[in-house]
Amino acid sequence: MEKVENPPYYGRGVTVWFTGLPSSGKTTIAHKLEGILRDKGCRVEVFDGDVIRKHLCSDLGFSKQDRDTNIKRIAYVCKLMTRNGVVAIAAAISPYREIRDYARNEIGDFLEVYVRCPIDVCTKRDVKGLYKKALNGEIKGFTGVDDPYEEPLHPEVILETHNESVEDSTNKVVQLLEDKGYLQPARKGHRSSL
Repeated sequence: MEKVENPPYYGRGVTVWFTGLPSSGKTTIAHKLEGILRDKGCRVEVFDGDVIRKHLCSDLGFSKQDRDTNIKRIAYVCKLMTRNGVVAIAAAISPYREIRDYARNEIGDFLEVYVRCPIDVCTKRDVKGLYKKALNGEIKGFTGVDDPYEEPLHPEVILETHNESVEDSTNKVVQLLEDKGYLQPARKGHRSSL
């Protein structure tokens, strides 16, 4: 029996780099995007900052040097994925502009997605209670509290996660991928035997 599907949306490899404060919604949107892209026939991998820290960067602390090394490692893996035709989705705080620019220059096919959300909303969303601990002085060097977060100056797209649904934010990223030529919109009524 012939299977009817949309044709793959897939164009070429790209890194979609989500940056923003802790608990701003980066990982949630990254995984939602992953599901949409897989449904469209894309090869896709998600590199979540917390997971990377556990498995690839467990030797690193939270000094600026260690944070930069963490981002360089994520960028390296994303570069390999991207050049091999995979949509690499990075969801990492990546608080410093200079290291995000490094990632952009290293990878080439790179879209910066700024997940903007006020710190009071992020604090309410924080299920781990890290903001509360940082505000009480129990954690030092916490991004957005006593360590800076440098907002992107020219991201490809800004998601306002305190005002948008996850679906709306994700759709903005899908639209960006289409607009930049990384995804080809499906043709309606196309039959595929994939």
